[in-house]
Amino acid sequence: MLAIPATLSPAYFLQMTSTTARSVFLLLALLWAAAAQADVYVKEEADGALVLTDAPGGEGFELLLHSERDAAAAPVAARAEHPSARLHAPRIERAARAAGVDASLLHAVIRAESAYNPRAVSPKGAAGLMQLMPATARRYGVADRFDPDQNVLGGALYLRDLLARFDGQLELALAAYNAGEGAVQKYGGRVPPYAETQRYVPQVMHNYRSLQ
Repeated sequence: MLAIPATLSPAYFLQMTSTTARSVFLLLALLWAAAAQADVYVKEEADGALVLTDAPGGEGFELLLHSERDAAAAPVAARAEHPSARLHAPRIERAARAAGVDASLLHAVIRAESAYNPRAVSPKGAAGLMQLMPATARRYGVADRFDPDQNVLGGALYLRDLLARFDGQLELALAAYNAGEGAVQKYGGRVPPYAETQRYVPQVMHNYRSLQ
């Protein structure tokens, strides 16, 4: 457990609602975590109260700080530069293992799709971290596209299938993820000449290479 003084939290967590207090406690939590070499998890309650702990219980907790103790076990998280990458790294790692795809690839796609915003919605109706369309979500059993775990797993499974369909050709799989499988087929197994897709594929490839 984190060495949080009992006068602050006998249950090893603290709820703060004041903006100043929240900021101060976040800083203290980072210092304590560094000293104790423990991960720190955070959950925001419906009333805005902030719950910080190194031993999360129940649902709703997200990883806030990954300790150096576990850095070797999560190299992708350490290399993911986006500020929210560490927060979602554990679920991305789980989805990558379940789908048999590279976690770095999932990070690269998420950075391009939603910038790690689980509430992101595109003008076309794609939603969540991996910007799943409703039909894709149904196809992979995603009941709630705004649930980060469901969303990332659905997107990972979709990428796995696209890679298999296009014989491991990553650029074509990414083009299909962005423009649809039919679009890649329509243009003879090439990246479709859509402006968005022409930007998207190099962007994800750049993100991916930067994480390797």
